[in-house]
Amino acid sequence: MNRPSASFPPRRAAGASQAGFTLVELLVVLAIMAMLAGLVAPRVMEYFGRAKVDTAKLQVENIAAAMELHRLDVGRYPSAQEGLQALVAPSGAARWQGPYLKGGAVPLDPWGRPYRYRIPGTEGRAFDVYSAGPSAEGGEGAPARGAIVNRP
Repeated sequence: MNRPSASFPPRRAAGASQAGFTLVELLVVLAIMAMLAGLVAPRVMEYFGRAKVDTAKLQVENIAAAMELHRLDVGRYPSAQEGLQALVAPSGAARWQGPYLKGGAVPLDPWGRPYRYRIPGTEGRAFDVYSAGPSAEGGEGAPARGAIVNRP
């Protein structure tokens, strides 16, 4: 008797494994990845924040060094009215030999805000160049708590 055969999926040979993953296996892998991300992400963000602070400190040191070069050439630090722009553009000073900063512009701090300049400085310094840091607080009167300020 030749009966038409019903269409059944082909049988696998004994010992052959099924390709793919079960839903439980995928959920376990996703849970492990989520735990790792939860442990690693805060450390990465901490390093990223510290890198911005370190960058700001280096930029403040570079600006302070440029201020010293300006003083050697001109005989004085830029006035409060001239500001940090006196380091990159002549301000009418007779012996100006600048620009004193590379790039032809005063850099912004790592948080995208301009560095602040005050003359005379606080705590016995001739001038202050500072960033308010990650906080925009501090206004013009004093650096914000935790601000990055040039050191003598």
